[in-house]
Amino acid sequence: MSTATTASVSTHILDTSIGRPAEGVAISLAARSGSDAEWISLGGSATDADGRCKDLPALPEGTTHVRLDFEVESYFSKKQAEAQQDAPRVRDSGAFFPEVAITFAVTPGEHYHVPLLLNPFGYSVYRGS
Repeated sequence: MSTATTASVSTHILDTSIGRPAEGVAISLAARSGSDAEWISLGGSATDADGRCKDLPALPEGTTHVRLDFEVESYFSKKQAEAQQDAPRVRDSGAFFPEVAITFAVTPGEHYHVPLLLNPFGYSVYRGS
């Protein structure tokens, strides 16, 4: 939850190749206070059955930039293995992008919901509500 001196962040992932939430994707959160400051790892979580990550760490006071790192390679590898149980092998790699890193600026007092629309060969993000 954001306060007058901090921002807050939430996210979810929709796998657009199947039209369903992406469950079990590891997400890490980092923050910095200023464009030239060092990134500080704050921890992470994983998406639930709804593709949501509801327990990301709080942002420290003074945060100006946030980075979300989505580890999608293992998610697509698992999906590919499930799909190939009854089908021949189609390709060797589960995803063209093994990870997705999203960096954005934040303002204290604001909440930032950043959805990731994902498929094995592309992705899109936006500021949601």
